[in-house]
This record gives sequence, structure tokens and C-alpha cells, in this order.
Amino acid sequence: MIRRLESAKVRYSELQEEMANPQVLSNPDLARKYGQELAEWEEIVSRYDQYQSAEEEWETAKELARDDDPETREWALGEADRLKSDMERLDQELARLLAPSDPNDQKNVIVEIRAGAGGEEAALFAASLYRMYMRYAEEHGWRTELLSSNLTDIGGYKEVTLMVEGRGAYSRLKFESGVHRVQRVPATEAQGRIHTSTVTVAVLPEAEETDVVISPDDLRIDTMRASGAGGQHVNKTESAVRITHLPTNIVVYCQDEKSQLKNREKAMRVLRARLKDLYESEAHNAVQEERRSQVGTGDRSERIRTYNFPQGRVTDHRVGLTLHRIEAILEGDLDEIIAALVAHQEEERLKEA
Repeated sequence: MIRRLESAKVRYSELQEEMANPQVLSNPDLARKYGQELAEWEEIVSRYDQYQSAEEEWETAKELARDDDPETREWALGEADRLKSDMERLDQELARLLAPSDPNDQKNVIVEIRAGAGGEEAALFAASLYRMYMRYAEEHGWRTELLSSNLTDIGGYKEVTLMVEGRGAYSRLKFESGVHRVQRVPATEAQGRIHTSTVTVAVLPEAEETDVVISPDDLRIDTMRASGAGGQHVNKTESAVRITHLPTNIVVYCQDEKSQLKNREKAMRVLRARLKDLYESEAHNAVQEERRSQVGTGDRSERIRTYNFPQGRVTDHRVGLTLHRIEAILEGDLDEIIAALVAHQEEERLKEA
């Protein structure tokens, strides 16, 4: 690790010199590239400087601990213990900073929520999860936008897709990918029996147009009248858009906007994200599997969490965490769960490093 840290200091100094170079400053793209790399190394170099300073002071304290004066020895021993503790903390922080990170962590995300087994009850729980993520995003100051939805007659969602925009959104919401299971007595259950339903959540990092090149020849775009609950424009104009990516057979449907153009734009954002996820999985399968294994398999077919209403509990099966405050969690209070998953991921990253 020391060799990597020394190399980081050298690279950091080189970048500082480059950023003072008039030729670099006159090239916005190059200046941005170097500036981003400089920012990435800055925290690592700062922590390493702190570690080296603490190490030097620790060596000095150890020397003073041999002094003939009892008071000096006592002070020096206490100081050596404190500095040793600081060094251990900084060592852990440096290991974390040097560990491989997910390149998508700072990206916006597209969250797709689909009702699974359970019919109307699953659709109602999909609506609850949609509300939960909306509240969670709101608490973190992130912007949300509804991309597409398919409402049921009683207010549930067969499927709903939203965009969450904000720094670090993917780094926290990525843990939500998987099957969410709910156990409760449906409002329509006359005999009070507990039913089990499932909802599938997929969290995809937003893909820029430059991330995924899509040939127009690979697309089949159909327009039609919107259907279901959705406002006055439903069934009156051909505003709904269905885009099929022919090589992969991925289909995206969007009908929530009155404008066909806006529906098409939203559908393309979802399509790009799905294709980016697919291509990354195919091209870097080993890396993707390692990343997903950091929080269970991460596979969308895996049951990751259970919401048990009769017991008022939520259990995340990947880290074995159970909390008995289901109402607060469904109102967006996910921080404790996500913090446990982040900590678990950090442990796995440190092992990998």
C-alpha cells in the first residue's frame, strides 16, 4: 500500500503542475480531465500526509518515553497511544480510499418498480415502494421525475419508473435492486389471512448519450393512444410511445406525458440505461458479479428484503438486519438499512484491496 501511496503523491504533484500549465488551461476538456483526477487524488494524499505526520510524532513520543523524568515519560506514553490510534484510523481510511470503487456511484439513477406475485396486492405494494423512494430522495435533496407508469384501478402500479437526480444517488439506491417481499392482510381479505406478495426493483445508473450508441436502424418506434388511468389526454391522442430495440428485444413504453416527443425522450433515457446495464454485464461479467456479490448476489431475482406488517418489522436478508419500525421505513427512513449495506460493501472492498 505504501508504494501505491507514494505513487499517488507523485501523480498528485504532476497534476498540480499540469493545472498551472497555460496550454492545459487553454484546453477546457483537458483542464476538466486533469481537474477531476486531481480531486480524486486529493483526499488520498491529504490522508497520507496526516498518516506520515502522525508517524513522525509517534516516533518522537516513543523516544521521549525513555526520558528519566517520570512526568515526561507519562505524557509521552499517553501521546504515543493517541498517535498510534490515529495511525490505525488513518490506515483504515487509506485502505478504503484505495479500494476499487464503482465508477457509477456518482451517477443519477433510473428506478424501475414492477409488481410481481400477488396481483392487486403486489401492485399496491409497488405504489408503497414508489412513495418510499420518492420520500427518501426528497430527504436527501435529490430531484425526482416520473418517467413512466401503469396504474391499476385501485391506485396500485403494475409498473412505475422514476428518475432520481443527485450526487451519489446510485451509490445508495443501488442496494435496492432485487425482490422485495411483503406479508400483510390485504384490504380485500375477508377472513383476515396474511398474504405474501412480491415486487421487483431494478436500479440502473443513468447512461449518457455518449455512453451507449444506438443506431436508429436498430429501433422500432410505435405510437398509440395511452390507456388506463392517466388524465384527460388518455385515449384522445396518440401520445404514448413504445420503443423496441431490435438486437436485444428490449421494449420500453411511456405514456405519462401529453406530448409524444416527451414520451419518446423519456423512453430513450430508460432504453439507454437498460442497454448500458446489459452491455456492462456482458463485457465485464466477472467484475459485475464481484460488485453484486458485495451485497448478496445483487441479482434481481433474489429476495433481498421482507416487509412484515403484522409484526411491524422490516428484515434485510443480505446483512441480517431487522428493524421494527415499518411505517417509518415506508415513509423513506432507509438510512439505517442502507448504512449497514454500505458498511458491508466497504468490508468486501477492503478484502478485495
